[in-house]
Amino acid sequence: VQDIATGRSHGSRGDSTSHRRWKEKILEILAEIQAPLSLLMLRLCHWALLKLLNRLFLSVQVHQGQLEMVLRAARTPNVPLVFLSTHKSQLDGLLLTFLLFSQGLGVPRVTVGSQACSPRLRALLTRLGAIFLPSGMEQAPSDQDKELLGAVLTTYVEEVLRSCQPLLIFLEEPPIARHLSAPAQQWLAMVYRAMRDGAVPDVLVVPVGIAYDVIP
Repeated sequence: VQDIATGRSHGSRGDSTSHRRWKEKILEILAEIQAPLSLLMLRLCHWALLKLLNRLFLSVQVHQGQLEMVLRAARTPNVPLVFLSTHKSQLDGLLLTFLLFSQGLGVPRVTVGSQACSPRLRALLTRLGAIFLPSGMEQAPSDQDKELLGAVLTTYVEEVLRSCQPLLIFLEEPPIARHLSAPAQQWLAMVYRAMRDGAVPDVLVVPVGIAYDVIP
């Protein structure tokens, strides 16, 4: 990220004002991707989610064998976990986050696809662990802008993996099932690139998923 910003600054005046402007732009991109986690918001939303589950479903069942597999993978030292999941409902991200958090696995960073979110909903989801592709990825006015967006996003994914934060990637977007979505391809490519470039020596890929008798 610094190399790209420095090169672009040299292309202009290269003074402190230019450097400050690029730093502000980089921080704006990062703010679009993620926000610091809020433990208070997590606890409030998990309490509300329990109330919601009691109203929506007759029961929620956890497959103990699959849960044990996830817990065993989580005990591997210094190796980041990447959870891959199908996507049946918009509730999947909240349900899986709640389950992993309640089992002491920490709060995963959950990739959100290309569906539109209001600014308030987006701000709430980022506080709960959601991460977004920057809005300018597809509409970047120049190759240089797209290069900067890609560099910030790639570096962020590398830092998530390096710090061993769990990463949850949804492979599809409802209602289109059994089709690898374009956002999922981008997230998977960044995980692969982080391993290829040596940012992390290894990654544990763990399949997870939710099945519904009736999809809400």
